[in-house]
Order: sequence, then C-alpha cells, then structure tokens
Amino acid sequence: MEQISNFLNLPFTDPVLIFSLILLIILFAPLIFDKIKIPHIVGLIFAGALFGPNGLNVLAYDSSFHLFGQVGVLYIMFLAGIDVDMNDFKQNKNKSIVFGMYTFIIPMLLGIATGIVLMYLIYNNLSGGEPITWVSGEASDSNTLIKYCALSAIVLASMYASNTLLAYPIVSRFGVSRNRSVNIAVGGTIITTVLALLVLAIVLEVARGEMNYIFWLRFIISLSIFGFIIFYLFPRIARWFFKRYADNIVQYIFVLAMVFFASFLAKLAGIEYIIGAFLAGITLNRLVPKQSPLMNRIDFVGNAIFIPFFLISVGMIVNFRILFDGYLTLLTAVLMSVIATLSKYLSAKAARKTFKMSNSEESMIFGLTNAQAAATLAAVMIAYNFVIGYTASGEAVRLLSEEILNGTIIMILVTCIISSIVTERASKKIAISDISNEKSAGIYKPEHRILIPVSNPNTINSLMELAVLIRNKNEKQPIYALSVMSNNNYESQGAIESQKLLEKAVSLGAATDNKVKMISRYDLNIASGISNVVKEKNISDVVMGLHSKTTFSDSFFGSMTDALLSGVNRMICIFKSTQPMGTIKRVVVTVPADAEKESGFNKWCDRVFTLSEHIDAEIVFYCNANTTRSIASLAVARKNHIQPKFMPFENWDEFMTIKTAITSNDLLVVISARKLSPSYQTSFEKLPTQLSESFQENSFIVLYPEQFKEGEVDQMQNSTTKII
Repeated sequence: MEQISNFLNLPFTDPVLIFSLILLIILFAPLIFDKIKIPHIVGLIFAGALFGPNGLNVLAYDSSFHLFGQVGVLYIMFLAGIDVDMNDFKQNKNKSIVFGMYTFIIPMLLGIATGIVLMYLIYNNLSGGEPITWVSGEASDSNTLIKYCALSAIVLASMYASNTLLAYPIVSRFGVSRNRSVNIAVGGTIITTVLALLVLAIVLEVARGEMNYIFWLRFIISLSIFGFIIFYLFPRIARWFFKRYADNIVQYIFVLAMVFFASFLAKLAGIEYIIGAFLAGITLNRLVPKQSPLMNRIDFVGNAIFIPFFLISVGMIVNFRILFDGYLTLLTAVLMSVIATLSKYLSAKAARKTFKMSNSEESMIFGLTNAQAAATLAAVMIAYNFVIGYTASGEAVRLLSEEILNGTIIMILVTCIISSIVTERASKKIAISDISNEKSAGIYKPEHRILIPVSNPNTINSLMELAVLIRNKNEKQPIYALSVMSNNNYESQGAIESQKLLEKAVSLGAATDNKVKMISRYDLNIASGISNVVKEKNISDVVMGLHSKTTFSDSFFGSMTDALLSGVNRMICIFKSTQPMGTIKRVVVTVPADAEKESGFNKWCDRVFTLSEHIDAEIVFYCNANTTRSIASLAVARKNHIQPKFMPFENWDEFMTIKTAITSNDLLVVISARKLSPSYQTSFEKLPTQLSESFQENSFIVLYPEQFKEGEVDQMQNSTTKII
C-alpha cells in the first residue's frame, strides 16, 4: 500500500504513469469536447489546465513538457506550411495578396489602438503604480512605460493578424476546396502569418535594445543566407534524398531533421524558430504528395503525439483562477475575443466588396480566417516567456502578461467555435450551389473503380502510388488488387506468394488511408482473369506495370497486355517508374489527333489533371489545336488548381522531337489508342521502340483510354491483328 501511495503522490513523478495519463488525456479530451461541439484543440488545453500545477496539480510542468511543447509548436507550423496548396495561391495570387494585406493591416490597426490602453492598465495593475525596473536599463518613467506598452500592443495585434486554417477539414469534407474564396483565404493566410511572425521577431529585437543599423544590416544579410538555404538548397537536397531512399520511415526521419534544422537556422538568422518550421513546410510542400504514405505519417504522428503535447503544455501554464481575481482578466479575454473576431470579419467584408463576392464566399473567408490557434499560441508563448522588467516586489514583467495568456485561451475557444460554425454553414451553401452549377454545365464526374493486377513485388509500390494519386481524395470505392493464377492448387508456392503480394497491397493502401480489396482468381490465363474481373466489378481503370521481356520475340508490352487491350474497353495505364512521384516536377502529355472524339476522353483528362494536382506538378499537353480547345474547356469546367500549358503537336511521326524537351524530373504520359478507334495512328507501331530506346531514364505512362461501345470490343477479340 505504501508503494501505491508513493506512486499516487501529487504531482506524479513516475514517467510511465505520467505518459499513461497524457495518452488518456489525448484520447478522451477530444471525444468529450466533440460531444459538446467544441474543437478538440480547446479540449486539450483545458485538460492541461485541469491536471496541471494550477489545477489539480497531477502533472508538474517540468523540462519534458517544455521540450515536447517546443517540438509541438514547431510541428504545428510545419504542418501549416506543408498543407498549403501553393497552386491555390498562384492561381489567385493578386487577390490573395490584397486580402492578405487586409487581414494583416486591419487587425494590426485595431489591435494596436486597443492594445496600448489594455497593456497600460495591465502594467499599472501589476506594478501597483510603483516604478518598473527595465531589463534594458532604461529610465523608469512614463515614456519608457508607453514604449513597452506599444511594443506589447504590436505583438498582441500580430496575434490577431495571424490565423490557423483550423476549419479547413470542413471545407475538404464538403468538397468545396477549389472555390475561389477558399483559395483566397489560404493565400491570405500565408501572407498574414509570415508578416505577423516577422513583426514578432522585430519587436523582440527592439525589446532587447538591439535595434540599430547594424541590426538591420545583419538581419538582411542573415535573412538572405537563410532564404538561399531554405528555398534553393533544401528542395534540391530533399529531391536527391527522396529519389535514392524509398523507405517511408527513413523519409519521415529525414523530413523531421529538415524541419528542426530549418528552425535552428531561422534562430541563427535572427528570427524565431517557428518561421523556420513554417518555411520548411512551404519548401517541402511540392515534394510530399498529399495522398502519400509519407504525408499520412506526418499528419498522424503530429496530430497523435507532438501537437497534443504542445496543447496540453500550454494549458498547464494557464491559471484560470485569475479570471475571478478581478475585472482586468475578464476584460482582457472579452476584448481580445471581440477584436480578433471583428477584425477578421471586417477583412472578409473588405474582400467581398473588392472582388464582388457572394455572401457565402464572404462567410467562407471569414470562417476560415477567424480561428486563432497555431501561430497565436506560438507568439503568446514566446512573448510570455520574454521578461522585460521587474516590479518593486521582484515580480517579472513580461512582454505579454499572464492576463493576456489566459485571455488568449478564451479567444482561441471563441474564435474556433465561431470559425467551425460559420465555415460549415458556408460550405453547405457553396456545395449546393456547385452541384447545381455542375448539373447545368454537364461537368463530368467519373467513377473510380481501380484494378491493380499484382504479380511483381518490384512494381507493386509504384502501382499503388499511381492508383492513389489518380483517385479523387474523397472517393469511397476501394482499390481492387487482383492476383490471377492458372494453377488451382491452393497450397502451391505461387498461391502463397500471390497472397503475400495482395496483403502488401492492402498494407500500402492502409498507409494512405485507402481501402484495398483483395481478389484471388483462378482462370485459364491472366488476361482472361483480368477481363472477367473488369466486367464483374465494373472496373473503370486498370493500372498495371510494364512487362519485362522474357524472350527476344516477346513484344514490348507483352502478349498478356496485348490480349488485355483487345478484350477490355476500359482505361488501361501501363506504368514504368524510375523515381518517386513526389520528385516529379512536370507531367508531359502527348495526345494524338481526334483524341477528343473518344468516349473515354473526359475520363483520362480527369485522371491526368488529378495526378498533376496531387503531386503538385506543372502539366504540359502536346496536341493539335482542336484537342487543345477541348482540354482547355475541361480544365476551366473542373476549376483546375494547376492551369495546363499547351504546345503544338500536329504530326505523331514527329514524336521523337519531344525528347529534347523532356528532363530527368518529368513524367511522360503517352495517350495511345486501340486499333480501329478514331484517334489510332499507324505511328503507334513505333512507340515500343521509341520508349525503350529513348526514354529509359524517365518514368512514363502509356495510357489507353476507354474506347468503343459495349460489344465492339467483343468483336475485336476474334481479330488476328496484333495490338500494341
């Protein structure tokens, strides 16, 4: 009993017991607060306050919480950078810049105007009217007090200016992330967050008394070196690493190392760690596909461990009891919540007037940008730990006081609730409007039933990667993994190996939160087995690897592929991978004349556009004028994030001229055709030789669109003509 009593002494000291309690808090706090419609981020902060030294005193705020809290805030900023769709920002660049300035300047003006008065009241209340001894050694007079009130007010205003896209998952759930209001809000968030963090860094230097021309010279030089390393060296190092090391765990450790090294470099450059983490996310944004095992691991570890630790550590230093100690703390919380919400509302209203937006779009911008969380918490923690002086009684005077810290928690609670409610209502209205517009415009919405025939353990990773990247992220249909065997002996070695491949496909799908359904089939031959499954499961796409030639007379694609092309009219992608998709910079698509006349034209266009968006790669089409108009029309209708580029390509006999335009980081997509189809050309007969001789170093996809009407393919099965 005595041993148990020692374990239960408060605060807990046993590391296993502490970690167990933390995990229970991380598990149950979101569940409980979700029931009462409060964002779980606020729930974790409240849990930290409840169990921390200012609450039940179950957990002590020691060095471990400080360490994991620091890691957590850097992780939050990294996720904010890596989750941003840079193409959204480019597409609405000018509007995003204008709104970014609105949502930065308006909160700064309101925040400074009200903050100076508020900080003067707080400092006077803290010192009891007695002079404050400043760390900088400045005179303890009213002018110095006003100066520090102004500096504190600027930091407070920068907290109002920054925002976190906490409600973005709501937008994704309703499928309206391509709406221009969302794009503008995301772009504006990038601008205002970076500016707010830079303001914080400059104010801290002023408060240290180091603001002079030497500081500015050093700051500009160090910032330039930092920018060169982050924006020039980091992407090249990361691309080199991802090409050579495919293991997801190794890649994840590499990404973490890049993030924390960037944070350290930011500190060396004279700015805060969180700016380095945020810019590291921006830098790695294009190299980590959103639908990839690596991105899934980044999200999972951050949201499961690091970020909750940070939120709990924030709650542990909050003392809610002072809310009842006097009017000042309550006034601070109310004022901060009102100013933060009002300033973002006025910014959204200004954007609506400037860009002639609808009420729903205005609400969307306001909802997305109203939530205060990551950057706000980071800034208040940095400023709270920055001591600028001491009272006559020896109490520390902080750049942002305890009243501001506690007021920030209330502000986060209020803004997160408002943000969630407003964003959900706006998303519903925009989604209903988009559905109505799509029906009237006849926009193509393809069904995704993807089949992957698995037989080669060396290609299954790349095939699963491609299958995930050509799917819409909200697709509900599973990916089908198929193993076809002609031997009906279930105990054979081949059956065992096939089962292992199917299980690996399921594992790879789970790593990206995609359901994979295994199919084992025994048929006369592989082509027949695939063809039958395509019909039985109503498959829309077949994704398969490039055949490895076993004999000199064997065709480039293999006899099985040839037979499949003649027996299946659905879209078939033959994929050869030489590098991870995340390292692809550009997708180059060659399209034959009359491709727009094929029945599967819209479908393959949608798949190619989706692929380029998921890997954040530029897309270039080589095609004639008629096909260009058709593809451009589809791009406009589906509101592409990445605007396609077009190059004239009139004669397929000149296919090899494209070789000079292809670089090592390009993905070549060749749109081919079955014989007797409208876009078929005799030049396709040369394609196997051209690909094998001139594009060995490139990843490429040979794509056969869905062609012919039902029944026409059956007639072709009896054809003796070889199809390539």
